[in-house]
Amino acid sequence: MKRVKLDPLVPVTRLKLIQGLMTLLLVYLLFMSLQIPLIFKTGNGFVPVDQALPMPRPRPLLVKNDESEPKLLDKPRVSHRSPGRRMRETKRLSALFFNESIFDAVGSVDEFSLLHKASKEALMAGKKLWEELESDKIQANPIIVNRNSTDNRTEHCPTSITLTGSEFSARNWMLELPCGLTLGSHITVVGSPRWAHPEKDPKIASLLEGENELMVSQFLMELQGLKTVDGEDPPRILHFNPRLKGDWSGKPVIEINTCYRMHWGRTPLRCEGWSSDTDEETVDGQVKCERWLRDDDPYPEDSKATRWLNRLIGRKKEIDYQWPFPFVEGKLFVLTVSAGLEGYHISVGGRHITSFPYRTGFVLEEATGLYLNGDVDVHSIFAASLPSSHPSFAPQHHLEMFKKWQAPPLPNAQVELFIGVLSAGNHFAERMALRKSWMQHKLIRTSEVVTRFFVALNGRRETNMELKKEADYFGDIVIVPYMDNYDLVVLKTLAICEYGIQTVAAKNIMKCDDDTFVRVEVMIEEIKKVPRNRSLYIGNINYLHRVLRSGKWAVTFEEWPEEVYPPYANGPGYIISSDIAQFIVAEFQSQKLNLFKMEDVSMGMWVEKFNTSKPVQYVHSLNYCQSGCIEDYFTAHYQSPRQMLCLWDKIQQGNPECCNMR
Repeated sequence: MKRVKLDPLVPVTRLKLIQGLMTLLLVYLLFMSLQIPLIFKTGNGFVPVDQALPMPRPRPLLVKNDESEPKLLDKPRVSHRSPGRRMRETKRLSALFFNESIFDAVGSVDEFSLLHKASKEALMAGKKLWEELESDKIQANPIIVNRNSTDNRTEHCPTSITLTGSEFSARNWMLELPCGLTLGSHITVVGSPRWAHPEKDPKIASLLEGENELMVSQFLMELQGLKTVDGEDPPRILHFNPRLKGDWSGKPVIEINTCYRMHWGRTPLRCEGWSSDTDEETVDGQVKCERWLRDDDPYPEDSKATRWLNRLIGRKKEIDYQWPFPFVEGKLFVLTVSAGLEGYHISVGGRHITSFPYRTGFVLEEATGLYLNGDVDVHSIFAASLPSSHPSFAPQHHLEMFKKWQAPPLPNAQVELFIGVLSAGNHFAERMALRKSWMQHKLIRTSEVVTRFFVALNGRRETNMELKKEADYFGDIVIVPYMDNYDLVVLKTLAICEYGIQTVAAKNIMKCDDDTFVRVEVMIEEIKKVPRNRSLYIGNINYLHRVLRSGKWAVTFEEWPEEVYPPYANGPGYIISSDIAQFIVAEFQSQKLNLFKMEDVSMGMWVEKFNTSKPVQYVHSLNYCQSGCIEDYFTAHYQSPRQMLCLWDKIQQGNPECCNMR
């Protein structure tokens, strides 16, 4: 056979490469011929899932016990939540009031029926407002606050402000300080007290028997937190009240205090002409009260002159000269209040009169308004050394969008205690303070105790939009769909009862306010003191409390014809067992429940009715503080956001003391 003669120009390596490529091409054609029938069967190029090869299951781990015998390690147990539970966790709207016709049951025209009518109208308005918010398609998950965004921009404010008396009166006796105060800021007021005038109903004293009127001359100067709250009386960060005539003591005095949510500080500072004790704490080295001449001074005038002469002859360097009371009717005064390191200092005519230490919960930058009123004519005001900038007071300034503040998931099992917190739509700072303080308790973080805020809708659309974003992010807000009204707070209490038994399935339910600090572990201890099979009602209980016919809590005879209320626990914090809550919700849904504008009295009324069918154990303790904070407190009321954080810090240090004093 004749050999093929290869072209010497074609290298042997190239020939081998061509042969290899042809081999690969043949293999590819063979593979495609096998795949084409499968493609026509399935309609696509993928194998169905049910025809795919099963994935290999992980083999169980083997461990050895003490006897060195192999043992299968148990598979970790995974808690699977039902779809219903997941839906309940994301629930943010109270389901109790979707049918407003539930308020049509009362037929008689009395105060109870009028409250039902007002509730129905508020619910209809609230539901309409909520539907509008939902239709706006507000972004469900709020964007994390950008510290450099325009929403959190700083304000640029004047460093000094001057007003004449006429300009000040035209502003309703209020000087606005846009950025508050800072260390070294001072405000000078030039004015003159008016002459005393008769009052038939004096507020600072009581008329003696046979007296029809009392001569009074007093005025007040206040630093107020105008931007701290919206729609409420602003906190009085400094209340300075000179009483020239008319005080209950019969002497000229100066009283200084603070006020938060209409709650005055427990211990006002009263300067009555006696100098502060030498062992009493000072404020930046200044005494709290200076001494002035009193008409009941034990030294007669001649002895004073003699002592003065003797000191001059003896060449004593310090002369203890006593000044009169700094304010005189009809005479000009120059008053200056300055912000020091430890407190406020007040001088009149260049002489120090009093110093008032800062109280926990009030800071200089929140003092955004100076207010004067009473028996005084203001001639001019000058404020200087004011801060030129201040962070925005928008809700984003208070809300901290961090996951660690979000509510933990609801547990599958029944919980011992559910705490419902009443709050208002614009109380962003109060809710944030609770999230960062007692709501960080380990019993709450582990879902052994569950907490939720119950908030009605606000009259301002912007506030409701921010509230909706806040609810979506933190997951701890239940919106009660009615227009917020103080007389309808009882609707939030009903929503707490419904949520506690229907959504949380709690054994006990607690109601408190967003300015209440709760010692969670103490609540559990107090509950355990009551036998398990007993219905309970725990709190600071009022027995035979007389009905007030005047003042803020006034109730007309049409509203409550009796002279006393049934036993009821004060509203800042009380606990009921779940069977009482179930009874309340059932009575409401069957249109048998009477509503009263004071929610704590309403609860007492409902518990009294339940008590007729099943005995209730009433547990009373003054440690559920109605006003402020006391030693060994269970709950503390009227606590500002900063006081909340202070109380929590003390709890963390194992020292549960109050923070309303320095």
